[in-house]
Amino acid sequence: MTIFLGLGIAGIVLLTLSLIFGGVLEGLLDGVLDGLFDGLLSLPVIAGFISMLGFGGAIVLGSTSAGTLVATAVGVAAGLVAGWLTWKLSKALMRDQTDATPRGSDLIGTSGSVVTAIPAGGYGEVLLRLGGQPVKFSAKSAAPVARGTEIWVEEALSTTSVAVRPVER
Repeated sequence: MTIFLGLGIAGIVLLTLSLIFGGVLEGLLDGVLDGLFDGLLSLPVIAGFISMLGFGGAIVLGSTSAGTLVATAVGVAAGLVAGWLTWKLSKALMRDQTDATPRGSDLIGTSGSVVTAIPAGGYGEVLLRLGGQPVKFSAKSAAPVARGTEIWVEEALSTTSVAVRPVER
């Protein structure tokens, strides 16, 4: 039973190391296997297999009168299931995509409000929502725009400035 518990603990230690040094094994085997196993030999998968092999075998040995051979078979089966689940979960997590990074051109056509009055041909400040967050931009307008006026963005002049016009209602 000591060997099985040692394998279980070694698997947990290996899993901890894989969280700290993630991707090292893939980097070492990169080019040798050329994606043959597609993540099946990743450190978390191996750690899950070894840990469940050890703990599964220890549980069978400790709770039944079955021998070492049966405990090993149950441990290998549990390890294969844990390794497969780890592989599938890591693939699902790696496939998760985030939203696209907002760009200045995304501001065109959005509305906001004037924070600092905009003189004709000069710059003031407007508050717009970019990616759901309020962001203050420098704003230029052909006509003067008073503080608090609702505006529309006509053009993104730079990453921090826009051309605006007042909303007509």
